Amino acid sequence: MLLNISYNQPKIREKINAEVGAPFTLLQRFKLNGTGSPKLHITTMSIDIHNLMVLDRNANICNVEMRPNGIIVMFRSLLETYALVIPYYKLNLYKGKAEEYSIYKDHYFIKVKADNAKIHQYFKKILDYRSDNAPTQVEDMQ
Repeated sequence: MLLNISYNQPKIREKINAEVGAPFTLLQRFKLNGTGSPKLHITTMSIDIHNLMVLDRNANICNVEMRPNGIIVMFRSLLETYALVIPYYKLNLYKGKAEEYSIYKDHYFIKVKADNAKIHQYFKKILDYRSDNAPTQVEDMQ
């Protein structure tokens, strides 16, 4: 779901927490060695996100926040902050080119440039956390 999170609205915060869980505690953040991504430069995006980003002339950048049950991709357009809330069961993360990651949820997608090692490590952390905390699959019960 794509939401405007510019203002402190309890209903929106509750929707986000219901979808991807409450933010990690301070101790959990230390154990994970941080839950936020470095600044990510957007190369391509879906039409819904593109329609928001073309409204201003600023650089197209975003950041990703890990949550217990998903991730939140946040970006700014004009003076508003938007969040693409993606639970892990709907998250598709691809590494198409050597220096580009694609984040998909249903019909939304964002492709970001991965030009340094910190970005690669961060996306590996997301995938590792998702696989370690995923519910048990039927195939694993043998």
